[in-house]
Amino acid sequence: MSVPRHSSAGYEQAVDAARRKFLAGDRLDMQKLAAELGVNPSTLFRWVGNRDQLLATVLWSLAEPTYRAAMAATTRSGAARIADAAAMFDQALIDAPYFRAFLRREPEHALRLLTTKASPVQQEIVAATERLVQQEMDRGNLVHPMSAHDLAYLIARISEAFVYADIITGESPDAAKAAIAVAALLGDATYVPKGLPS
Repeated sequence: MSVPRHSSAGYEQAVDAARRKFLAGDRLDMQKLAAELGVNPSTLFRWVGNRDQLLATVLWSLAEPTYRAAMAATTRSGAARIADAAAMFDQALIDAPYFRAFLRREPEHALRLLTTKASPVQQEIVAATERLVQQEMDRGNLVHPMSAHDLAYLIARISEAFVYADIITGESPDAAKAAIAVAALLGDATYVPKGLPS
């Protein structure tokens, strides 16, 4: 499954409507969404794919600017920059009421969409993280025996373990612990998180 990328007016209208419902904490119902848009379900499917594809599109449309903002807000370099970006992004997910509502409402489905090979969202996050890791490597701020891609995958998995801890293990989500683990992976054992709410 991939995140659909279309430019039709119907597609944009459907995604916007779905995003509004998601942000309101509502369950995404394809039949109701089609009725709201004044089209039949088969037209909606042609525009956006199935429910999982539409959810993935909505999730990434919210995650992408959040991740970009986290990367832009970092002021350190090397491992600390990458860990800071992870910390701010993870904290934003933990703090977003609509995101937590989705996880509580559909925990198994949410984890499958967000953390498995069926997850275009995870693929996009890994790709964005890989670009950040590679940038720090190219600048000479990070030296590591693993590739940027492999590190990015591990960083994503570390973040998932701590952001979704309440669903996976029953523990509290913790962006600071995720950031410390990311920094340790990257070779910085003295890292102290920045950019998290006090």
